[in-house]
This record gives sequence, C-alpha cells and structure tokens, in this order.
Amino acid sequence: MSEYNENKIRRLDLTVLLIFLALMRTRKASDVAGELGLTNSSISHTLRRLREVFEDELFLRRPHGLEPTAFAVQIEPSIRAAVDAIQSALSGPTKFNPAMAEITLRVSASDREIATLLPRAMANIRHDAPGIRLSVRSLTRSDSLRALADGTLDLALGYFAGVGDEFDARLIRKEGYLVAARRGHAIFDAPLTPEAYAAEGHILVSSDGSMRGVVDTTLEQQGLKRQVCLAIPSFLPALSVLANSDFIGTLPTNLVRHHASYFGLDYREPPITIRPFDISILSHKRHSKSAVHRWVIERLVM
Repeated sequence: MSEYNENKIRRLDLTVLLIFLALMRTRKASDVAGELGLTNSSISHTLRRLREVFEDELFLRRPHGLEPTAFAVQIEPSIRAAVDAIQSALSGPTKFNPAMAEITLRVSASDREIATLLPRAMANIRHDAPGIRLSVRSLTRSDSLRALADGTLDLALGYFAGVGDEFDARLIRKEGYLVAARRGHAIFDAPLTPEAYAAEGHILVSSDGSMRGVVDTTLEQQGLKRQVCLAIPSFLPALSVLANSDFIGTLPTNLVRHHASYFGLDYREPPITIRPFDISILSHKRHSKSAVHRWVIERLVM
C-alpha cells in the first residue's frame, strides 16, 4: 500500500463509513443525524471528509434529498463489506464444527512422535473431522520455536524445556527409556548390570551428530563410560540398525514398545536411573483462543 493511500485510510474511521452507508440508504442528512445521534454539522463535516478522501462529490443535493453519484454507488458494496468484516470480528469467531472444518495445520515432529503419536491421533481426527489435515515436517528445536514465532508453524511436538512465555505447552506424557537390541542378543542372557551395559557398543540418536547424551552423563556419575559407535539423526533407522547388528540402544520407552515386535527386538529396563523427559505440544499464544488448534491438541493427547 502506498503512503498516499495510507494517509487516506488514516482519515477514515468506522463512524465515517457508517455515515456513508446511512446516507446511501436514507438520502437525507437530517435522518442520518437522528439515527446515529449526531448533529447536522457533524454529518456535513463527515461528508466533506469523505469527498476529500475519495475525490468525488459522492452525494449531490436535490430538492428531494441527496442523490449518490455513480462513484458512490460503485464503492458502496466494498464499504459495506468492510463494515460487515469489522462487525464479524467484533462478534467473535463462528462456532467451530469439526465435521465441516477445512484446514491444514502445519506441524513439526521427529519420527519418534510421528511413529508413536500420529497414527492414533490421525485416526481420531479423520473420523470426526475429515477436512482437517496435518502437514508434518521434521525441524530442530530452535527451528520449531522460530517457525512457531513467525507464524509458519501451528504446532510442535517433542521435548521443549524452558521455552519462553510466548508459547503454550501441553504435556502429552513423561517419557522414559528402555535398552533395546536384536532378539537373541547375548546381553539379555543374564541380569543386566551397569558394567555389562557400559561395555557394549552403543548407538545414539542425535539430530546434531553429537556422540554424547544423557546416558553418558548418568554413567559418568557412577564412574563408568560407554562407547558410542554410531550416531544417527532418526529413531526408526536406529531400530533397523539394532535389528541387524550387535549394537544396543537406549531409546524412548513408547517408541521401543510400539515397534520392538516389528523390528525383531528385545528390550529391558536400563540398569541405571536415567532422568525422564516430557513430550509436549507447543503452540504460539496467538492461537490460544483458536478452537481448531485446541481441538487438534486434544486429539493428540488422547
């Protein structure tokens, strides 16, 4: 929008537009003044302002009242639509009907959340709201927060500790860990001790390529150290690697339980106490009153 048009808009307000529409309807300035509780001089002043802004006479004085110009007739539908839009905003959003909704929400999630949360959630969403779609992509924590803040993302699923006040977080569950390995692995032949656990070759899921994680910190507190032989960025490939190697992996509980049978894995509780973490749904506060966002979030936590 040009600076010239911005200056014009600054000279308009809702009362000015209401006066224009009333003049179009009644064609008499005195009737409009009485209807809106204004003085005749106020109506005359507003009419002068409208003529200056639109650079047209808009209304011609005739013995029977005011006659709108062709230009006034032409712009009336647009002005009425603008006033109706403002009225709609003041009335609040229409009642959300899941069955009739047509919208695509943009979501970030790792393959961990995609594999464990989305199948059931999408079945529920599809059943009750077939027009609601999710477009899911994998982003880092910082990229997810940035996308939520700039409006290019609607929801983020995952581990988000210590986020700012501009976000709303809804806890889905607390997540623990299980030790997983291929079926028949020797590590499961005897009770699993911290020493035996540390001595195995480990794989680590690390989105940034780091070879250290929470397990390493926990082991070091007990005077132990493990060897991470492989770091990969995704969880499902990690399960495939475990199924076809002698590595072991310490992976999120729900992921392992959901997919151990499919990948031919066994699992046990870790022999050390590893701090659990929260899986949450994050949204920006701009959506705090959005019925569709709240509805989808409820389906994701079911």
